Amino acid sequence: MSSLIIVGASHAAAEAIASLRKFGWEKKIVLIGDEPERPYQRPPLSKAYYKGEVEPLKLMLRPESFYEKNDVELMLGRRVESIDRAAKTILIDNGDALPYEHLILATGTRARRLQIEGADLANINYLRTKLDVDNIKGQVKPGSKLLIVGAGYIGLEVAASAIKQGVEVTVLETMERVLARVTSPQVSEFYQNVHHQEGVDIRLNTQLQRFEKGALGCHAITVDGERVPFDSAIIGIGVIPNIELAAAAGLRCDNGIVVNQHTQTDDQFIYAVGDCSNHHNIFYNRIIRLESVPNAVEQAKVAAANICGKPVIYDQLPWFWSDQYDVKLQTAGLLQGYDQVVVRGGVSQRKMTAFYLHEGTLIAVDALNSPAEFMLSKKLILAKAKPDILMLADADVSLKQLLVD
Repeated sequence: MSSLIIVGASHAAAEAIASLRKFGWEKKIVLIGDEPERPYQRPPLSKAYYKGEVEPLKLMLRPESFYEKNDVELMLGRRVESIDRAAKTILIDNGDALPYEHLILATGTRARRLQIEGADLANINYLRTKLDVDNIKGQVKPGSKLLIVGAGYIGLEVAASAIKQGVEVTVLETMERVLARVTSPQVSEFYQNVHHQEGVDIRLNTQLQRFEKGALGCHAITVDGERVPFDSAIIGIGVIPNIELAAAAGLRCDNGIVVNQHTQTDDQFIYAVGDCSNHHNIFYNRIIRLESVPNAVEQAKVAAANICGKPVIYDQLPWFWSDQYDVKLQTAGLLQGYDQVVVRGGVSQRKMTAFYLHEGTLIAVDALNSPAEFMLSKKLILAKAKPDILMLADADVSLKQLLVD
């Protein structure tokens, strides 16, 4: 009997199951994931779970009873080998062919691997899964030297977690500033100063050549010949969307699995949601692939609704967050293309908001320890507001006044 099959045990998968039942899907649901775990929260991996503040069971998005109640067959620790679109079946790694009525691809991303000599040493790690973090926690102890390659969100979040545990942390970054690919120089400077105050050694404009392991321990060798000692290393140089299954089935892929406004691929029976999907964003009028929990959850809801005959489109404003030390960053919108940035606050207050504008229109915001400004900025962005710049820069002016005006 045909089922609805979800490939990828992720945030999107867990939400899709709940939404499918909510919208009236009564037939069987099969969830296939290549990890042995039920869908679990991934943001805490580099923070609370790494620091031991969250128990493994608390990571789970839903209890086991949720899947039993919703008649979900869990096929964990299994991998989908191929999709036969003509026959509407998938082939899994045990040789079974499973028929589907609808297929949801929630295959996510994988860590980009560092291609240099010595990158296969046992103490060179990547952080994408619970098992990755369990292995890292077994290696990184108080007093040890941790090397982090890449000053993106994952790298800086791990640095913040590790330094608080008495670990000596060095971060190597090829760019001229941290978070260079995702935020402005003003926010980069804020984080560089915070990490410096906390004792993290950040080295910018640094290109790695190789890793070495010898009688004196492990070293990272830069192209300039500098030798950086370490006991363990974590590589955080970005991710790659898992599109191979879709591409092999002939689905259109371009930095992700391309979907329409209903999260539907160019096969009417196959949907793609979450980090692996690439969609047209109506706010910025361009194709984007988002790596965020809110995006995964909202796309899953849209896919479920459309499968159940309740046509809706995906029209959410992108937003993200990051926790480092006592600083919570909340980002609304996409800042690419801004021509002006207006800043409130700074590192001395451990609080800052950066507003990004294009031709006078607010298009994005980075709010650091500024939750109220984050929420109000979302409304301004959705309203395509053109706020007064002097008022926007004045921390004594409430954004509510700009909304009214």
